[in-house]
Amino acid sequence: MEFHPSIEKADIQEIKLFQEEKLHELLVYLEAHSPFYQKIFKENKINIADIRTLEDLQKIPTTTKNDLQQYNHDFFCITPDKIVDYSTTSGTLGDPVTFGLSDSDLERLAYNEAISFACAGIQKGDVVQMITTIDKRFMAGLAYFLGLRKMGASVVRMGPGIPELQWDSIFRYKPKYLITVPSFLLKMIDYAEKHGVDYKNSSVYGAVCIGESIKNQDFTDNILSQKIKEKWDIKLFSTYASTEMSTAFTECEFQIGGHHHPELIITEILDDEGNPVKEGESGELTITTLGVEAIPLLRFKTGDLVKAHYEPCQCGRNTMRLGPVVGRKQQMIKYKGTTLYPPAMNDILNDFNNILCYQIVIQANDIGLDEIIIKLSTEEEHDSFVNEVRDHFRAKLRVSPKIEIIDFDILSKTVFNPNSRKPIIFIDLR
Repeated sequence: MEFHPSIEKADIQEIKLFQEEKLHELLVYLEAHSPFYQKIFKENKINIADIRTLEDLQKIPTTTKNDLQQYNHDFFCITPDKIVDYSTTSGTLGDPVTFGLSDSDLERLAYNEAISFACAGIQKGDVVQMITTIDKRFMAGLAYFLGLRKMGASVVRMGPGIPELQWDSIFRYKPKYLITVPSFLLKMIDYAEKHGVDYKNSSVYGAVCIGESIKNQDFTDNILSQKIKEKWDIKLFSTYASTEMSTAFTECEFQIGGHHHPELIITEILDDEGNPVKEGESGELTITTLGVEAIPLLRFKTGDLVKAHYEPCQCGRNTMRLGPVVGRKQQMIKYKGTTLYPPAMNDILNDFNNILCYQIVIQANDIGLDEIIIKLSTEEEHDSFVNEVRDHFRAKLRVSPKIEIIDFDILSKTVFNPNSRKPIIFIDLR
């Protein structure tokens, strides 16, 4: 099976017509099977025959994470006996949202990861070490495994954490690629340096980085990837996905954004009023899934602010590419007149080699304004270090947050919570 779909190299008009045909199939399916969308079509007097082009999508209201949470059950288009896997995603209102996948949904998920990994250069026969969880109802780990299996790669399922075991496995099975949260690579390098592991001469060629950004908006390396590459000369590939989309946007070897797979998803990038943004502007990624059987989504607002890039890529694909996530819409912080998103603060904190771990906490003060508290642990002399961090914030973001120094043993337990898939570096108490 070929994992470089020809539609991605077709011309833009052909891709659009292809997607419009897929959209029509989806609307017919939703009208027949989705209690949630049947209600939406009825309440808004939508005749699906009137939705012929991608532009016509504007006639349909958007779906939010709140809808998914409140009416979770109504989104299911198949009976429970057809569900072969249950995954969950964190809900906006606290309760997790349940996603069921049918057999064909798992097939689609595997195909999605296979074409994504192929995009990043992984081939049949390559050994790939997964430093991600595959349990706890986590869809991504399962998706990676299925995709690698589908394309004929060999998988070493290590799970997250424990640098010593990761290195043991690397020298034993000689993986060419790792799949990991990029900040963990720094922990692996740190362990290797302290224990005399000859990591620079390992089999690892590259890492597919999940959960954290490794690029600036202009596709240059951000501080996190600079720090990794200074020590360890490996290729880092960005990938961006979510449970709701069941679709990934992964970089090719030219590394100028994650490629869109037109067979699997329709994308819109919308401003606060719900209108498409002008080219070059960032907006909220809004997606329509194609080929999903259990819980297809129509105009679902992901909450992620992104910028799309449309010029053709040197790899030959003509598909749209997504830049790094600017921030999460609900995590926007208004601080003393400045609008901020957590990734900008992560960049500043990642710049310090002597911060052992950190957590950004946002809360509302007595008069309802946002307040930023940065908790961090360090071995430095506290007062002067706090001033240095504060100066850095002033210089880069023109704000000066509250900084609290906390003992590493205490802080690391909340940051690296065993029940969480990613480090908890941002807490919103508003």
